[in-house]
Amino acid sequence: MSQRSLEDDALRVEAVEKYEVLTTPVDPALSDLARLTTQVCNTPIAAVMLLDGDRMVFKATVGISVAEQPRGDSPCERTVTQQEVYEVADAYLDPEHSERGIELGGRIFRYYAGAPLITPTGTVIGTVFVLDSVPRKLTASQRDALTIIGRQIITRLELNSRVRQMELAARVHQRTDTALTVERNFVSAVLDTVGALVAVFDTAGRIVRFNRACETISGYKSSELLGRYVWEQLIPSEDVPEAMREFEGIRTGGYPVTFENIWLTRTGSPRRISWSATALLDAQKQVAFIISTGIDVTVQRDAEATLRESEARYRELIEGSLGMVCTHDATGVLLSVNQHGAEAIGRTVDEVVGHSLLDLMFPGTEKLFAQYLDQIARTGQAEGLLHLRHLNGELRVIAFRNKLISVPERQPYVLGFGVDVSDKIRAEGELRSLVRQSNSILESIGDGILGVDLEGCITVMNPAAAQMLGYEPAEVLGKSMHDLIHHHHPSGQHYSWETCPVNLSLRKMETTRVSTEVFWRKDGTFFPVDYVARPQVDTDARTVDGERIPGGRAVGVVVAFTDTTQRRALDRMKDEFISTVSHELRTPLTSLRASLGLIQSGALSTKPERTRQMLDIAIGNTDRLVALVNDILDLERINSGKTELNYSMFGIDELLRKAAATQRTQAARADIEIQVEAQQVDAWADPDRVSQTINNLISNAIKFSPKGGRIVFKASRTENDEVQIEVQDSGPGIPEDKLEQIFERFHQVDASDSRSRGGTGLGLAICRSIVEQHGGRIWATSKPDEGSSFFFTLPSRPSDSDTSLI
Repeated sequence: MSQRSLEDDALRVEAVEKYEVLTTPVDPALSDLARLTTQVCNTPIAAVMLLDGDRMVFKATVGISVAEQPRGDSPCERTVTQQEVYEVADAYLDPEHSERGIELGGRIFRYYAGAPLITPTGTVIGTVFVLDSVPRKLTASQRDALTIIGRQIITRLELNSRVRQMELAARVHQRTDTALTVERNFVSAVLDTVGALVAVFDTAGRIVRFNRACETISGYKSSELLGRYVWEQLIPSEDVPEAMREFEGIRTGGYPVTFENIWLTRTGSPRRISWSATALLDAQKQVAFIISTGIDVTVQRDAEATLRESEARYRELIEGSLGMVCTHDATGVLLSVNQHGAEAIGRTVDEVVGHSLLDLMFPGTEKLFAQYLDQIARTGQAEGLLHLRHLNGELRVIAFRNKLISVPERQPYVLGFGVDVSDKIRAEGELRSLVRQSNSILESIGDGILGVDLEGCITVMNPAAAQMLGYEPAEVLGKSMHDLIHHHHPSGQHYSWETCPVNLSLRKMETTRVSTEVFWRKDGTFFPVDYVARPQVDTDARTVDGERIPGGRAVGVVVAFTDTTQRRALDRMKDEFISTVSHELRTPLTSLRASLGLIQSGALSTKPERTRQMLDIAIGNTDRLVALVNDILDLERINSGKTELNYSMFGIDELLRKAAATQRTQAARADIEIQVEAQQVDAWADPDRVSQTINNLISNAIKFSPKGGRIVFKASRTENDEVQIEVQDSGPGIPEDKLEQIFERFHQVDASDSRSRGGTGLGLAICRSIVEQHGGRIWATSKPDEGSSFFFTLPSRPSDSDTSLI
């Protein structure tokens, strides 16, 4: 204990000893003040406590019997350190008392309010306090009254002390009269200060005291009623006999008593007063006066009546509700349920009340019940879906929102509200299934699909559309379709939304098909498209904000589009092929027909040398036609997998030399040199197909190399342990953007080449098919006017799956 606390306790002990009250009998005035304190604060317990060293001495108590108690961890200890009312609204929530509450006289309390008893010298010697077993809070007027009572207790103690001092100097009678006068003045002051109604009657029922609160309620001045019977002016005539019986019962010893009656105010309006009455006895223990303290409960009783009426209305509302309304205890046992709620699961109210919700749950969902009770206990509320079993075994899903209700002096219970959403859940499941099916269809469709609303903003984009346009769906949803992908013509001219076929489809409510436009990608490039714009029509009529909206109106448009780049490329290839093949067929056929015509006409019968030349031309053109047909058939057989490869191990350098020897005659005619610079490497492949590939490459090199040019063959082993063959020419070169396209069917760098140099555009396509069938790669490099190099790779040894063929 600090030095200051020791000094304060010493001052308290000295002040208490000065009053000489610790060993004196109970002071009735203090008891009356304690009783008045309970009435003012509306609490069951009140006490006046004085501190004496290490103990607390109780000089007056109401509602509890305790004389003294050792000092300790009590709210009184904090009250005596303050100058105003100290209050603990709920000890269980107070850090100082949360473990066990407030203990006094062997009982535990949750509420405390106390006013310090301060002597005129400023020393706090104790408290006047109230206790309750439930949480509460004083009103401002109650706090003021408690402070006033505390001052009056000190006044009483001061008075007693002064009386005792006066007794030393005067007669007992004088001291008694003085003390009585002070006490009466004190009581008058208290009665006029408290907010409760206080009325004092003599044994005949005449009013002898009427405090200010009574004047305020009744509208009468105290002087108008003093000496008159209470039932003459304040009690309605029909209630007078009952009022007289109640008063007679109190006068003859039936006290204390509580009752309610009606007062008629000066204006004639009734006020219901709740009274607590007792008798004040004289020295002979006879009833001298009857004192009644009351509270105006008119508003409270009206509210209770209104509440009962409201409860009746709500009961009708609950029973008429189309949802489930129920209550259950902390373990889930149903305490009540409305009729509709019971019928929702095929039962009556009597069949479910008293049973646990667990018994009504659908099989397989019971494990959720413990989680539900835990959430209610922790948070005081819960919401979600409750799966109940209908009497016929059907699943019923109840969407609920429940709350824990705590009522003083009652066991807490859960109030639940639920709506049967079984049909909605079932419909939503079917809808989700349809949505998943629709999404699967959209994802599997190769065409791009866009959903566009009435403002032209994108609402749906399938994966094919995202891939073609280069956007992620999140980048385009909610944005203008026209501004993103349809804003300009290929020429760069701006394309307005007003003239856009998608917009026109919405305005005209008709399907629009377009095959001459382009869509723009995210990277700024465009591609040709065919698309169909079809309006989405809402056929159902509905009412929105009181306005009737008819059906048959457009709500958006669906745009389905296809990237026609490949198709148009194929069309060009087809046109080029037809042109090339037509030329390749027409030219040899024309020569063949002319040669045979000359021979048939006999014009060359006398010129055998000329006849032989015509036959050579016919045979050469026949071979040219056969080669064309063979190339087409070879490519088809290879790509269809009908051609089998006969693998063997052979030397690439030797194969290149044979191919060079075979082609040297043709190269010599074109004044082109062939060189072989190959290492000695072996390949695991079909030598015939490899020879075909090399010959095709040599033929192309001879065809496109100028006179005096040179063709070089090379072969080496790569880092990947593959064989790499290179055919290098000195031709005009190939543009970089054509290096990949030349390996496609019927494709040539320049279609005019087929006119001047011959060829169908199938040779390189056949080469690629043969190389890829071997598991290799083929490609070309080139620089303008510096020639081109063609490379392809072959395996140098069998793969694991081919070892049996060695």
